[in-house]
Amino acid sequence: MFEAIEYIEEEVADLPTGSVLERTIGSFYTEAEAVLTARAARAARWGRREYAWWVVRREGEQLASWIADSRSGREFVVDITNGRVVDLV
Repeated sequence: MFEAIEYIEEEVADLPTGSVLERTIGSFYTEAEAVLTARAARAARWGRREYAWWVVRREGEQLASWIADSRSGREFVVDITNGRVVDLV
């Protein structure tokens, strides 16, 4: 099982508060389903000011296999051969 998680950095008067809200978007049988759902969540927040990011990982793990954020428009994956985060092309 894979989980898609959304993180949103709280802001007050357009300044970050240091608090991050974490929300589980859902649990999925495949990584592909989780990524598609996380992409849809990112698209739904497009144009909002606060910084947000999304990760997909196996349930219970800390290492994300897919990462995206609200400001760069880029997606990242983890290369398990060397443990590095790389741009998804």
